[in-house]
Amino acid sequence: MTAAKTRNISPLDPAATTPFYRQIYDRFRSAIASGVLKPGDRIPSARALTKELGLARGTIDAAYSLLAAEGYILARGQAGTIVTPGLKPRVPAADKVSAPDHRRIAPGFRPESILPFQMGLPALDLFPRKIWARLGARCARAMQPSDMMHPSVYGLPALRAEIAAYLQVARGISCAPSQIFVTSGYRHTLELIAHAVLKAGDSVWTEEPGYPPTRELLGQMQISVVAVPVDQEGMVVAAGIKAAPRAQAAVVTPAHQSPLCLSLSLSRRLALLDWAARQKAWIVEDDYDGEYRYVSRPLPALKSLDRDGRVLYSGTFSKVLFPSLRLAYLVVPEGEVERFEEVSQIFTGGSPTLTQAVVTAFIKEGHFARHIQRMRRLYAERREATAAGLESVLGKHLRIESQPGGMHLVLRLKERRSDRRLVARMREDGLSGEALTDWHMEKSGFPALLLNFTNIDSRRTAESLGERILKLM
Repeated sequence: MTAAKTRNISPLDPAATTPFYRQIYDRFRSAIASGVLKPGDRIPSARALTKELGLARGTIDAAYSLLAAEGYILARGQAGTIVTPGLKPRVPAADKVSAPDHRRIAPGFRPESILPFQMGLPALDLFPRKIWARLGARCARAMQPSDMMHPSVYGLPALRAEIAAYLQVARGISCAPSQIFVTSGYRHTLELIAHAVLKAGDSVWTEEPGYPPTRELLGQMQISVVAVPVDQEGMVVAAGIKAAPRAQAAVVTPAHQSPLCLSLSLSRRLALLDWAARQKAWIVEDDYDGEYRYVSRPLPALKSLDRDGRVLYSGTFSKVLFPSLRLAYLVVPEGEVERFEEVSQIFTGGSPTLTQAVVTAFIKEGHFARHIQRMRRLYAERREATAAGLESVLGKHLRIESQPGGMHLVLRLKERRSDRRLVARMREDGLSGEALTDWHMEKSGFPALLLNFTNIDSRRTAESLGERILKLM
């Protein structure tokens, strides 16, 4: 048994009336029943536990004898003592350990396992892991003592330079490496922005519907959130001006509105930029999956149209590589670099240098651009296959909306049934997905399912999963 598992077993109570051998027995039995100790796990020898607890050897032997007699543990001589393989203990109701019910957590439901239709995940099955492993090994071998110091809170200089070069070509953004700040994800990016250019009591436009963590984080920082409706052209700028003309910022997803996957029209982009310039307000452009557009080439970023230095551009590696990297980046106007450096010194710890080095090599050697191109073709195929498969099974009950890009489908429920209830049933059945009503601030949201398609490998798979959903409706 590892030291970590030993610490998860509660200590003995010298003041209790229960004898020590029985306390030891109860604690091991509870650890086995709750899963802290699993079948086949090795437990400390009687000699080792005697030394660790400072008890008589006979006390430990008595506890182990009782555990062995009831079938909880198995002595293997010199090979040590283990939890009995294949053991499936019956847990008395009073001994059951209540685990948190992650299915109740909405809308930010992110299961630890990979589930069908799980939002926010790229095609992990086709990530070039061999290339990544080779680069990782090479970067690790090349590490010097200077690479083992505290990482720069702004980001690895080489990575900032590669990001700047990539954005110039792929997203039409002209910026210097000094304008780029590497963060640990979108939430960190938004927190950095809020500390640098906003304050408690300010008001910020957000899209309605929109990404829930944006509202939650701003609310925690005592910043007022103004829900601005979205139509077929994206955020309705006129509605935002009417509701809060003097707002200090607007958070938008211009490439593919999150979650409706609509693109912000050129007229709306210009109107938003004009409002920000007049009001000296900030536009936070969350370009979380701008690379994945299927009806034409990816649209230039809103930042590329910014002539007044009002756009703060947020990008991420989570959607194009994989989420566990915990790497994202922020591009700030040249005149704000010093302010963001000051705030980063206070609130940022820096991302692991080795991870940043691997990403740098991945970009520099061309793997990043090739991977995005490959995924763009793959996602177009998987989107079509997933939509066709689900439509063939669920067409009578829902309508799949046509979108120019993105990584998920929006399935509008034809009947006025609860999307939250259906999503809860799906989670119980081992399927993922999110309810559109959870992305609304107002209660007027139309029920729909948000289902990711990037990990659905064929139409047949989509049909099979659609049949499971049908049974839950």
